[in-house]
Amino acid sequence: MSREGEEADDLADIRSFDTPALLHPFLQVIRSSSTSAPITSLAIIAITKFFAYNLISKDSPRLPLAMQLLASAITHCRFEASDSSADEIVLLRILKLMEGMLSRPGGETLGDESVCEMMETGLSMCCQIRLSELLRRSAEMSMVTMCQVIFERLKRLEVEAGEELGALERSTKEDMETVKMDPSVKGNNITSPQDSATEARSSSSLEVPSDGINEDLATPVGGSTIDLPKTSVENSPQEVKPYSLPSIRELLRVLVDLLNPHDRQHNDTMRVMALRIIDVAFEVAGPSIAKHPTLASLAKDHLCRHLFQLVRSDNMAILNESLRVAGTLLATCRGALKLQQELFISYLVACLHPRVEIPQETGIDPTLYEGIPQAPKLVKSAAPSSGRSTPVPIKDRQKLGMEGGSRKPDAREAMVESVCSLVRIPSFMVELYVNYDCEVDRGDLCEDMIGLLSRNAFPDSATWSTTNVPPLCLDALLGYVQFIADRLDMEPRHAGFPDRQRLKEQRSRKKVIIQGATKFNENPKAGIAFLASKGVIENPDDPHCVTRFLKGTTRISKKVLGDYISKKSNEHILEAFLDLFDFSGKRVDEALRELLESFRLPGESPLIQRIVTVFSEKYCANSTIEGIADKDAVYILTYAIIMLNTDQHNPNIKTKRMDFAAFAKNLRGVNNGKDFAPEYLQEIYDSIKNHEIILPDEHENKHAFDYAWKELLLKTESAGDLVICDTNIFDADMFAATWKPVVATLCYVFLSATDDAVFSRVVTGFDQCASIAAKYGLTEAVDRIVFSLSKISTLASETLLNTALNTEIQVKDSSVMVSELAVRFGRDFKAQLATVVLFRVVAGNEDMIRDGWKHVSMRSSPGKILKLTDDGRSSVYGSTYLLIRSSLHIFRQLKVPSISHLSLYKTPPRSLIAGNVQTRVASSLRSHRTCRATLRTTHLSPRRKN
Repeated sequence: MSREGEEADDLADIRSFDTPALLHPFLQVIRSSSTSAPITSLAIIAITKFFAYNLISKDSPRLPLAMQLLASAITHCRFEASDSSADEIVLLRILKLMEGMLSRPGGETLGDESVCEMMETGLSMCCQIRLSELLRRSAEMSMVTMCQVIFERLKRLEVEAGEELGALERSTKEDMETVKMDPSVKGNNITSPQDSATEARSSSSLEVPSDGINEDLATPVGGSTIDLPKTSVENSPQEVKPYSLPSIRELLRVLVDLLNPHDRQHNDTMRVMALRIIDVAFEVAGPSIAKHPTLASLAKDHLCRHLFQLVRSDNMAILNESLRVAGTLLATCRGALKLQQELFISYLVACLHPRVEIPQETGIDPTLYEGIPQAPKLVKSAAPSSGRSTPVPIKDRQKLGMEGGSRKPDAREAMVESVCSLVRIPSFMVELYVNYDCEVDRGDLCEDMIGLLSRNAFPDSATWSTTNVPPLCLDALLGYVQFIADRLDMEPRHAGFPDRQRLKEQRSRKKVIIQGATKFNENPKAGIAFLASKGVIENPDDPHCVTRFLKGTTRISKKVLGDYISKKSNEHILEAFLDLFDFSGKRVDEALRELLESFRLPGESPLIQRIVTVFSEKYCANSTIEGIADKDAVYILTYAIIMLNTDQHNPNIKTKRMDFAAFAKNLRGVNNGKDFAPEYLQEIYDSIKNHEIILPDEHENKHAFDYAWKELLLKTESAGDLVICDTNIFDADMFAATWKPVVATLCYVFLSATDDAVFSRVVTGFDQCASIAAKYGLTEAVDRIVFSLSKISTLASETLLNTALNTEIQVKDSSVMVSELAVRFGRDFKAQLATVVLFRVVAGNEDMIRDGWKHVSMRSSPGKILKLTDDGRSSVYGSTYLLIRSSLHIFRQLKVPSISHLSLYKTPPRSLIAGNVQTRVASSLRSHRTCRATLRTTHLSPRRKN
């Protein structure tokens, strides 16, 4: 210390002093095991002030080396034990110092190893249950801040590396394997593997030795230690490479590993912490992460795999954080997560779409809400079990993702919020339509999503979820309509997007294939004949054409397929089907596994025998494996493998499981009189024992999700990236496929709601739906809107009203006839509001209305009903004129404002109301005042000219 003081006396500015030398005495105090916690704390405070007072800055001499030494010191600190509060103060100051080091401009000079050590130390503090709750939460907040800084650096690294995407990957490839964070979890603590020998020394131990350097760790029992290797300024390396992609990838890997739901060393508290940190990482650098293969691979595989299992948790903290991370992940990286997004959304739809009938309410015509799907399209009927699968309880099936299952109300609300947050992305629904609904092998996610929102917007959905769910879904549904309406005036952009006509053809083909697959699952011959008649199967008499389709589609029942190809009359189909496989270079069990993943093995022995016989012939024809004599040996070995698979994995078998000796004994002398090589049989035995051959449609065991995920990853490459659709060229087709549940929901909500704000939004929704339908020439949608509004307005009544109840009253010098229709209409606030909206929809859209005209009837004069002709097109303008003129006559009787004169409304004086009609008309006026208030708060956009 004295030597540094003498050198400092000769300097005019302390900022020019050698930084490693300046820090050296303080680092000695931090690394000394004989100093107490308060002394160590003072040393850390002094270093913190050096940064705060800018005595150490990015221009300080030999700053990279000083930062490396400081990082090593604070992550391997040792001090004598005192009381737990003083010990935790030291740890808290270390956290703040690490946070400051990374956040300041000089933080970029830290190396990959230093950053990994600091992150490892922060994770240790977050996860050690022996530490106080305050310290652990402080550690979590510091980790969030540090990870935000680290992942934000990824953007700057891309700029420094150049425009070529792979430049950064290539420049850091050599360092990728050398930088490792390897925390091993022991109980509730994260420690380094080298710490096992010192595990019992302290209740506050956070030891992370660097580079395998060992030192004397003997300290008194109960001491609080953070171990630091002895490193001197003189022998430290001079060149420090700034941290880059290797440490960023390693940090993400460790955080993702903490999410593994099957690792019992990780508890839910640790998973929640990791989820919060990962969420921040993707918020600040999601698109950048998706660009780099080393990071994107982690997100596509391990992160999504763990995440989509955690959303099935009953722990609300885990569920909420998992949904938040999944939402952030899809919002920022969905372009690289096409199939992963499909799996996630399909699960949410399966969980949230109710399977109950819409309750009928008095006064609401059921025809008004026709078009609401009762179940999503993605739900498949359960196939009967053959008995070889592994049955599990319903709760375990839900966790494995084999079905949506029943979720608690709070969980449903959280999942609905996650869905709605995705729908609020302007282009999200268009992307679902283009990337899934228009692809043959993908689900109709856009239609299912609209069906989900429509059904849950009905008030009765609150009975199985919460009261927040219906307004959330209605808001998301109206937001979907709003986005389309906002894009009506956009200039169409076609460059870089799929051809619209090609997508329409794909969608048409998809419908045919779904219909044909349904027929095939009921009657295979009829299904093939139908598909051939539609041109999907080119030649039904060519077995290769038939089998290429059967193997290439995911919509055929694997059970029906197995029964079909194994029939004796379809041997040519079976042979052609096996010709599609390449078994060269594969063991018998590997080839058999690949084959049985494409269909479900039948339950009857003759059918199994037929499949095994053809398989043995094809295997020997395509593969020459040393040690296998002929096809008869393959035949017997194949049967033995099927029996072994059943013996090892069927829980109904209560006897002792077959061991290797018994398996080998069953195969003695069957290889053309000889035995199979023991090593060969051992490999087969181990493979079957550790990994069950899972039969399709029977994913009911612990390996089910693994199997499904493996299939998903195999399809990811061929599926390609998701197309981001920031354009309006697909809006017409998308709205044509989804308008029915939207209009039905608006009708039901309009009739059942009591809140003025809801009326305002629904009226706006009707107006926007009419504008969209008119713009894109969807006459059926316009007719449906006109029909719905006419029904609600009561003007479409097909029965003649009784004119005997008409009453004539005197108004000054003239008489006014008050009809039953006028009084009834005046009392119905919703009918008045619907009529105003109906006028707005009709005005300007006369050319688009076809069948809608016949649903409108009106009173042109007292005692006479005028009905429009069915030929709406030939008399469209005259009909519209008569409609508005006749209806305005009713409005004048009740002083209801017309569309263009809302601001001119004046309440008629009661002196004008005479006789026995006063009570009835007064009631109408009270209803109409409410109508006027609602109309004035309903801001409709100007009608577009078509």
